[in-house]
Amino acid sequence: MPPHDNPFNIELTTDPVDFAVCAGIMAGTDPWVTLGIGYDDCLKAFGGSFREVFIMKYESEIIGFVIMQPQGTFKGYIQTVAINNNYRGKGYGTQLLKFCEDRILAYSPNIFICVSSFNIGAIHLYTNFGFELIGELKDFIKPGFDELLLRKTVGPVTGYQPKSAD
Repeated sequence: MPPHDNPFNIELTTDPVDFAVCAGIMAGTDPWVTLGIGYDDCLKAFGGSFREVFIMKYESEIIGFVIMQPQGTFKGYIQTVAINNNYRGKGYGTQLLKFCEDRILAYSPNIFICVSSFNIGAIHLYTNFGFELIGELKDFIKPGFDELLLRKTVGPVTGYQPKSAD
C-alpha cells in the first residue's frame, strides 16, 4: 500500500499489457460484477478511437485507472474509472477524479460520467466530488439496470476560456 509520503504516479498508457491488468481490475469490481460483465468484455472497453487511458501506479503495481474521451459531443466524458478492490475507500478514487478534472478543464467546461444506479459507493464519491444528476438511462447496459448521467461544470461550452497554466 502506498505510504502517504511516497505518492503514486498517474501516466498515459497504450500498452496492451496494462490494458489486460486494468480489465482484470474491472472484471473483479462493481458495477461490472453485478452486471455480469466478464474480463473479455471489459478488455473491449480499451479499444476504439478517441480514448485516453491513464493508469495510477504505486511502484510497478497498477492500483487504478481511468478511460477518458476527450473528443465528441460529450468531450470530457469519463468512460471508466476503477480502483483495485485492495485500495478502495482510501482516497485514490478522489485523487484520480481530481486528475481527470484538471485534465478535462484544460479543454472543456464540462465533465461527464455515468454510474450504475445500484452502485451507491460510486454515486456517493461522485456527488461528493461535485457531480450532479442530469439524466437517467433506463435499461442502458442490461435490462433492469439503469445508468445515471452526471455532470460537473464550470460553465457553458460557448465562450469557455480554459485557465492558462501558471
